[in-house]
This record gives sequence, structure tokens and C-alpha cells, in this order.
Amino acid sequence: MTRCLLAACFLAGGAPLLAAAPVKLYVSADMEGVAGVVTGDQLGTTGFEYARFREFMTEEVNAALAAAREAGATEFVVADSHGNMQSLLPERLPSDVVLVRGTPRPQGMMQGLDATFAGVVFVGYHAGTTSSEGVRAHSFSSATLADVRLNGVSVPEGVWNAALAGHYGVPVLAMSGDDAVAREVKARLGDLETAVVKWADGFHAARTLTPEAARTVIRETVRRAVARRADFRPYRLASPIEVELRFKNYRPSEVLSWLPGIRRADAHTVRFTARDMVEAYRFLQFTLNYQAALEP
Repeated sequence: MTRCLLAACFLAGGAPLLAAAPVKLYVSADMEGVAGVVTGDQLGTTGFEYARFREFMTEEVNAALAAAREAGATEFVVADSHGNMQSLLPERLPSDVVLVRGTPRPQGMMQGLDATFAGVVFVGYHAGTTSSEGVRAHSFSSATLADVRLNGVSVPEGVWNAALAGHYGVPVLAMSGDDAVAREVKARLGDLETAVVKWADGFHAARTLTPEAARTVIRETVRRAVARRADFRPYRLASPIEVELRFKNYRPSEVLSWLPGIRRADAHTVRFTARDMVEAYRFLQFTLNYQAALEP
């Protein structure tokens, strides 16, 4: 019996068996792409449906986590990435999840990501601000930005965030949202798994799956993606990276252009050359969050 147990502890050649390496998964969760979301009534803290849709958002994340666990993921970091970044219900998440919560933070929707992760999953994502089709389509700030470009190409949040993941050598495996964001992100990233939970009929209208049906689609998609995680490659951009932000008003570009290294391309647009995506993300976060009257 003892000899059998000892033999089971060694590989051929006498090498000891090693514990399997952890498989870390990073989940970035937004809200506009959650099933059933169509207007600000579901998205903002004063909306009459916000409390209900916080629950639906949290359960879509839980569906992704459960499927990833079944497919081999062992460690999880979840970034609450909508609005004030306090939308997910912490008590509804599994006890072994690390939750990133609150704003502002230097890597925004991807805070806490590093090179130790095996992959990224986006839940509840939406199309970018230049899209004419997506539900609640915008890029980072619907009130402020009219375009966001990396190296001359307009990008939605999913592609921007994938580029940061690529900086760390981490691939995006799967994403859920509407049909518009699925087309938009796949056009740039290629082979990622997409869970379409609604079909845009306008900026504030969609044909949508029910919450339960959406969770089923997300589970199937994420399970498939994590199981074939070795097939995916990081989305890497060549450095240095040219960041271009186009504002809906002209004064932000005027004032930002007074800072060294920031060039005003036209009345509404500034450009900044970043050393890498980490610096690009910090620049974006600064432009969206800095106020002289910030407290405390």
C-alpha cells in the first residue's frame, strides 16, 4: 500500500508530481451590454430600474465565473467597471473572488490586471461612440467624448481594454453584449467568443433575451472560451502609441493643449504620444477625472 502511494507521487523517471499552476481569470463588467438594458432607467443610481439591473448584472458575472471554473479557471479578479464602479453586489459574488471597486483608478476598467492572468472576459460591454447601431453606444464618457483613437484607429472600450491586456501579454477570451459590440470588437480582435444577449433596434431600444436565457448563453460562451484559452493571442499595439481624444466641446481640448506633450489637432481634438498602453490609460483617466475641486 505504501509503495503504491509513493509510486503515485512520482512521474516516470522519479520526478515528483507538481501541483497544477493556477489559472487566473480577469473579468471586467460593464452594464450597458447586460440583457434588458436599454435606457438610463436601468443604468444610473436614480433610475427606477437600477436596483433590479444591478442584480441582473451581478448574475451575468456569476454565470461567467461558474462557467470559467468548470473549464479550469482557479482564481478570479472581477472589476466593477460601470458608472461609479459600485454597481455589482459584493455579497452575491463567490467568496474566493477579488473585487475591484470604486473610481477613479489609473487603469480604469482594467485595474488589477497584470501578466499573471491567463485571460480576460468582458461582461455587459457595448459599442463605441462612433457606432450608429449599438444600444447606449459610447466610449468611456457619453457626455464628454465623441471619438477615441489608438494609432489613428477609432476604438470602443473593448478594443482599448484589450490593448492594455495585450501590453501584459494577456488575451481576451470572451465578451457579452449586444450584436453591435460583437461585430465591432471581433473586427479588431478576431477570434474571441461572443455571447450576444440582445439585438440593437436603436440607441434606446433592443430585442433582448430574458435574464435567465442570457445567463445560459454567457455560461456556454465562457465555458467554451476558457476551455480553449491556449488558442487565443494577446492584442498588442506597436509602441509608442498615439492617443487621440475628440471632445464634444472645444474647451477641454484647449485647456489640455496647455500641458507639455499634448497637441491640439483641431478645435475638439487632442493627441498624446504614450510610451505604452499603461501610460495611454493613465492619460485617458486623467482627462476624464481631473477636477481642481476634487475632494478629499
